[in-house]
Amino acid sequence: MTHDEPASYVTLHQNGELADRAAAARNRLKACVLCPRTCAVDRLAGDRGTCRTAGRAVVASYDAHFGEEAPLVGRHGSGTIFFSFCNLGCIFCQNYDISHDGAGRPVDDGELAGMMLALQHAGCHNINFVTPSHVVPQILGALEIAAARGLRVPLVYNTSGYDRVRTLRLLEGVIDIYMPDFKFWDPQVAERLAGAADYPERTRRAVREMHRQVGDLVVDEAGIARRGLLVRHLVMPEGLAGTREIMNFIAGEISADTYVNVMGQYRPCGRAGEVEALSRPLRPTEFQQALRLARQAGLRRLDRPRRVFAVEC
Repeated sequence: MTHDEPASYVTLHQNGELADRAAAARNRLKACVLCPRTCAVDRLAGDRGTCRTAGRAVVASYDAHFGEEAPLVGRHGSGTIFFSFCNLGCIFCQNYDISHDGAGRPVDDGELAGMMLALQHAGCHNINFVTPSHVVPQILGALEIAAARGLRVPLVYNTSGYDRVRTLRLLEGVIDIYMPDFKFWDPQVAERLAGAADYPERTRRAVREMHRQVGDLVVDEAGIARRGLLVRHLVMPEGLAGTREIMNFIAGEISADTYVNVMGQYRPCGRAGEVEALSRPLRPTEFQQALRLARQAGLRRLDRPRRVFAVEC
């Protein structure tokens, strides 16, 4: 994809496939199994499962964001849309008021499409869907409207990694840039911190599928991401995240050319104090060790570490 080429979803809109996918995805809300929680509630009737979201997406905010990875931000920012609630629900979330408390307001597909178009008009290099796993049908419905009205920039799927492959396949040819986090390697840690012992296996499957769809990250002549996979990994105190194993998995089973952001900004937030190891910030030595582990695994494209600011929780 060159800078002047429209994103791949434009073709799907033009041939009618995008509308078909949006309808199929919305139909799945009647007994929702979009994510690994498989709650099977009728969200179209107003029922709510783990994600506490019914038929309409809930949006906390949307704006040009300059705190993302350099290939997403460029000069004009990444056009982030923060969806409220979450299908994973980590107890230490740094956006706890959004992911757990649901700060935000419900929007219909037309409003969501308007947000996408406003961000493109503001010059953002992409539309960045933050915490999208539980609102894939709403995103597809809004995208069909936005594409008809001239949306052309790449789409970023910014997820916890707790996704079902069956749902991701609805997004093939729609999402240009997948940006999953890989949070935990140990199922016992995942259960303790997010109530999801299947998180490691689900995320491994999801990352494989994402890479199959879009490949390694491709940037244009200005260094702006156009297509591909970008993996985030939040380093946690006492090695709770399983950094060594995750880096080895990415390098060995996905690609040594995977663009990886090893993140060192962990701070105790939300209910982190319930776990002794999480009750303190990450030490600089722990972060440096995580970077060494990534390089030792053979990963060649690491996001440049930037100054880390304390997060108020």
